Amino acid sequence: MTLSVTNTLTGDREPFDVDDEEVLLYVCGLTVSDDAHLGHARVWVHADVIHRWLDHEGYDVRHVENVTDVNEKIAARVGEGDLGDDEAAVAEHFSASVLADMRGLNLERAEVYPRVSEHVPEIIDLVETLVEQGYAYESNGSVYFDVTEFEEYGKLSNQDLDELESQGDPDERSEKRNPADFALWKAGPVSTADLAEHRTPDLDPLDEPAGQTWESPWGEGRPGWHIECSAMSMTHLGETIDIHMGGRDLVFPHHENEIAQSEAATGHQFVRYWLHNGLLETKGEKMSSSLGNFFTVSDALEEYGVNVVRTFYLGAAYRSDQQLSEGTIAEAEERWERLERAYEAATAAVDSVDARTKVVDDDLRETVDVTEPAFREAMNDDFNVREATAALLELASAVNRHLEGLEAYDYRGLRRAVETFDDLAVGVFGLDLGGDGDGGDVRLADELVELVLDVREEARDSGEYERADALRDALADLGVEVEDSEDGPSFRY
Repeated sequence: MTLSVTNTLTGDREPFDVDDEEVLLYVCGLTVSDDAHLGHARVWVHADVIHRWLDHEGYDVRHVENVTDVNEKIAARVGEGDLGDDEAAVAEHFSASVLADMRGLNLERAEVYPRVSEHVPEIIDLVETLVEQGYAYESNGSVYFDVTEFEEYGKLSNQDLDELESQGDPDERSEKRNPADFALWKAGPVSTADLAEHRTPDLDPLDEPAGQTWESPWGEGRPGWHIECSAMSMTHLGETIDIHMGGRDLVFPHHENEIAQSEAATGHQFVRYWLHNGLLETKGEKMSSSLGNFFTVSDALEEYGVNVVRTFYLGAAYRSDQQLSEGTIAEAEERWERLERAYEAATAAVDSVDARTKVVDDDLRETVDVTEPAFREAMNDDFNVREATAALLELASAVNRHLEGLEAYDYRGLRRAVETFDDLAVGVFGLDLGGDGDGGDVRLADELVELVLDVREEARDSGEYERADALRDALADLGVEVEDSEDGPSFRY
C-alpha cells in the first residue's frame, strides 16, 4: 500500500506523490510567549512521527519549524518577574524553554528553527513584492493585503469572501479597503491597547507602546503575523513545499493568508499537501494558554516521562481530536508498559544461555512476519498511528506467549522481534525501549546537578576558583551548561 494523506486543501484522501525523493516539510512553530503545553506538543510529536516514517521509507526529509519571537503577546510580558526588560529577552527566555521541551520529547531535530527576528529583511522584500504587483497597499505606515485581488482567496477554509468578517484589530478598519484585508506590516510598536489585552491582569499596565521595530520603506514598524511564515518557509525551502503542518485552528486565517500572499508573490503553488492536527481537549475544551486549562510539557515529562507522553499521542490519529484525562493517560501507561516489558523480556531471553538455534516457535515467527507489513499498511493509511501501535502490541503478546513456561527459547524468532521493535517502536515512534526515558531519572539527574552546583558554590565562597572551574567544566563535558547570575547559578541540558 502506497502512502496516502488527507489534504485539507482538497478535502480528499490523496496518494502522496512528490517529484523526487526529497520531502520539504514546514511546521508552524510556537509563539514563544509562555511555556509550551501538551496541545503544542501534540503537533510536534505527530510531525516528528511523520518525519521519522518518511525517513524510514527512504525519503530525504528537510524539516523546518519556525519560532515566532516577535508578537504582541511576547511584548505584553516585558518586565514581568525575571522574564526581561524587552521583547527580545522575553522571547529568548521562552525559546530556551521550548527547545528544552523538544529535546525532552525525543524529537528529531529540524533542519533549522528560523526565528522571525532573523528574517525581517526577507519579510520586507516579500511585502515590497506584493505591493509592486498590486496585491497589497500602504495605509498610514502599515501595509495590507487586498483579498479581493487574489481570486482564489478562501480555497483552503472553503469560505466565501463576501461573507468574511473583518480581520485584525478594530482600529485597523479605517485604514483598510476591505474589512477582510489583513496586515502584512504594522506601523510602529505594539499599542498600549494591544498590550493591555494580553497582559496579566494582576500586573501594572504598560503606559507606553512597546516591542521591537524595524525600518522599512513604509516607516518604522513590525511584521504582520501571517507574512512571517511565508517568508521563512520560502527562505529555507523554496517557493513550493510538499507538506505544511499545523493545528486545525490555524486553517483560517493564518494558513489561508499564507496561501494568498505566497502564491500572489510567486505565481506558484505554495503547498502540495496541507496536514492539520486535531485539537487536544481537556474536560471538553481545547487546551489553551488563554483558558488556563493547560498542562505544560515540562510538568508532564516530569510526572509521566517521555515514553508515556509519546504513547499517549500515539493513541489517536493526528487529524482527530484527542481527550486528555486521567483515564487516557492511564491507558497510555498500560500500553507503554506492555511494550516495555515485552521488549525487555525478549532482549533478556535472546541474550541468555536458554536461547537455542534449533527451537522454533511458529506463532512467534508468524507474528513477526506480519508485524512490519501491518505497521506499514497503517502508517501509509494517512499515518494511522493507532493501528500501527496495535500491530506492535500484537508482537508484544506473541513474545509473552513464547516466553511463558518455556525452558529454551527461539533465538531467531526473538532476535527478529527485538529488531522489529527497534526499527518501528524506537526508530519510527521515537520510544525509548530499553532506555531510561522516564520522569524519575530526569528528576534524579536534576538533583545530582544541583548537588554539584552546591559544592561548586562552596568552592567559590572559599576562594577555590580552580576547583569551581573544574566542576563547571566537568558538567559541560556531560552536556550540562551552567550560567552564573546575580541570583545564583542555573543550568540546562
